[in-house]
Amino acid sequence: MQNTLFIGGGNMAFAILGGLIGSGIPASTFHVIDPSPDAAAKMSTLNIQCTTDWPSNFTPAIVVLAVKPQLMQSVLNSQAAHLKQVLMVSIAAGVSVAQIRDWSQQNDARVVRCMPNTPALVSQGISGLFFTANCSAEDRSIAQQIFSSCGEVLVLNQEDEINAVTAISGSGPGYVFFMMEALAIAAKNLGFNETQANLLVSQTFLGAATLARQSDDSFATLREKVTSKGGTTFAGLEQLRARGVQEAIVSAAKAACERAVELQKGSS
Repeated sequence: MQNTLFIGGGNMAFAILGGLIGSGIPASTFHVIDPSPDAAAKMSTLNIQCTTDWPSNFTPAIVVLAVKPQLMQSVLNSQAAHLKQVLMVSIAAGVSVAQIRDWSQQNDARVVRCMPNTPALVSQGISGLFFTANCSAEDRSIAQQIFSSCGEVLVLNQEDEINAVTAISGSGPGYVFFMMEALAIAAKNLGFNETQANLLVSQTFLGAATLARQSDDSFATLREKVTSKGGTTFAGLEQLRARGVQEAIVSAAKAACERAVELQKGSS
């Protein structure tokens, strides 16, 4: 893998770098820019150098933009002179290819936009990737290698699909935790203590997700297989249907996608 510099050393950068080093790539292949002493301390556990500004002794072919969206313009403006000819990979939500090219003063930059999600922190994430037309086959392979290190990868055909990925898998862990929280409350109402409730709920979600991933059956078929008419699961699902839970989840994803579009427009 070619030299790769991360601008931003937060949790997502740490997760990605941890996965890459775990796959056998030498730590010397990477460098991080982040002014935070905490980021430097975390990167030191991976034997990765972290500096507060562009390094004089490291020449990257790939730059991963891992800063908050509201910082992206100032970061790209200040580092524009260093970004010529590099492959830029952005994990910032709501920042378009056009904005990255404009702010970095690289009108023909090769850009990859990515939307990862927080399960990447435990190497179980999924990342949606969009490539500009001038990205080479090698660029595509490199980007997929970067994000495959912390989970699965879905390649997108259109940049706007990033907003939909944000709504489903980017925000999805929040929806899942919301449902886990509700089921844990139910467990405690039925007499379990917090530790017991959390174990029951966490393992149920993990087991169900693992079963779904390994099965050829659809989600609907798997639900039907665990639901006997007139049984306990049937009774519970009837309550969820009566309260419009499925419609609420669909509506939540729609609202998240619309908000992603608004944020992208707002940062232009």
